[in-house]
Amino acid sequence: MIDQNAVLATLEEYADAYCAKDLQRLMAVFVDGESISLIGTGADELCSGRKAVASVFERNFRDATATQFEWQWQDVAIHKDAATVATTLNIHLEIGDEKLMVPVRWTVSLVKKGVEWKWVHRHASSAAGSQEEGSAYPVES
Repeated sequence: MIDQNAVLATLEEYADAYCAKDLQRLMAVFVDGESISLIGTGADELCSGRKAVASVFERNFRDATATQFEWQWQDVAIHKDAATVATTLNIHLEIGDEKLMVPVRWTVSLVKKGVEWKWVHRHASSAAGSQEEGSAYPVES
């Protein structure tokens, strides 16, 4: 249970750093070096390497201010020095004078470096609104 708590603590650190628009702290959640990747909800948010990942966060910070990460369903799988977190969450944002809540699905891949868990990959997606519940694919009749 200790490792699971340590893994989940990285999500809280990410959320705190993201809401604070603290790029240095946010990037410290990831492993050192260039072997990191990110897939975001934007069509062009497919990247690898520190510079590319950081540039996605910089754009996000310019476009909106996150005020809260509201965690929902979570599953943590730990296999020795590797872990995967699957989670759903609502990100509360402010864009100008508008307040908005964005439901997101995340998968985070982590590795244990010494006593710390570090991210190597984060994938975010939105549920397909065109897909009916109980259906495997978004099919129109």
